[in-house]
Amino acid sequence: MTALQKKIRWVHVNLFAKPSDTVLTLVIVPLLVWAAWAFLHWAFALADWSVVLNSLKVLMTGMFPVSKLWLVWVAAGMIAGLAGLATSTSMDFGRTASIIAVLAFGAVTVGALTSPHVAPEALLVLAAFYGLWILGQRVSLLRDHLAGIAFGTLFAVLLVLSPAGPSSWGGLLLSILITLTAALLTIPLGVLLAFGRQSKVASVRALATGYIEVMRSVPLILVVYCIWVAFPLVLPNFPIPDVVRGLIGFTLFYSAYAAEFIRSGLQSVARGQTEAAEALGLSDFDLKRIVILPQALRVAVPGLVGNILDIFNYAPLVFIIGLTDFLRAGQMILANPENSARTYEIYVFMFLTYFAVGSIITFQARRLEQKLNKGVRK
Repeated sequence: MTALQKKIRWVHVNLFAKPSDTVLTLVIVPLLVWAAWAFLHWAFALADWSVVLNSLKVLMTGMFPVSKLWLVWVAAGMIAGLAGLATSTSMDFGRTASIIAVLAFGAVTVGALTSPHVAPEALLVLAAFYGLWILGQRVSLLRDHLAGIAFGTLFAVLLVLSPAGPSSWGGLLLSILITLTAALLTIPLGVLLAFGRQSKVASVRALATGYIEVMRSVPLILVVYCIWVAFPLVLPNFPIPDVVRGLIGFTLFYSAYAAEFIRSGLQSVARGQTEAAEALGLSDFDLKRIVILPQALRVAVPGLVGNILDIFNYAPLVFIIGLTDFLRAGQMILANPENSARTYEIYVFMFLTYFAVGSIITFQARRLEQKLNKGVRK
């Protein structure tokens, strides 16, 4: 069967298999074509994207001092390198990736030479991403210690950005910092809570269960606000930045959900494996670390990725404590009377950014899940 015949067969099976499918196809496809044409006509003929280009600094970094923007580029390079190293665990740097890399470097180079809105520092960020991707594939030690490297990178990023002051962090930078920090901290806390909920010690089990149920019963915005209010009351002599309090709220809230995903993974481990490990003389700690936890995390990957996406998508809730995330930065730009007529441009740009980040996370998670499932007996 030729490639053309395969495509024709796919169209017949998926779009015209039954009369009802044919009717839906003839109705929906023209509507989609019309909607796509209308959007493209607006985007290229009617929209004025200068408001986005002129506001990129606010959208990306909020009120970060202009004189210290180089710190943001250093932090972006670190995060890009971590992303590249994480990508090396799920994807090979093959021909397609090489072509995309060449196109990306070419586009950024041309943009940096022809437009003041494209910073040449973006080339260093791309170099960090692809460099660590290639290095991670060749040096297995880096992949084996990815968790430790991730925590070290997070600490380094926060340290690099600290001279500007946490109160100046904003825009997409703040959304990514919230996502990265909460995502990394919720997993170890979730593991502890999951094991605590299955503990044989009644008090530990009751505390873990109570914490999880309470956090799952209240909205995130309430947790963030309560943490923000509570710290000055409990520790009046130790001023804690609003960003840190917001991160604590996100971490405490989503660790309960991570615990439930991990607990479902713990329950999927066959009892025979634990009995065999006990027969070999493994201690309880080694049993959990070597046998149970790796299998549980493999099962919990889809849920944990959903957790990360939720953190990123709900980061705008930090507006309740006065922080300026990506969405809030866009609203601040539109509050300027000069930009009030460009609502669609700002919101379309933010939608595409959220969609791109979410799609990348989902794609990487799917590849990681496929790689983890290779060789697993069903």
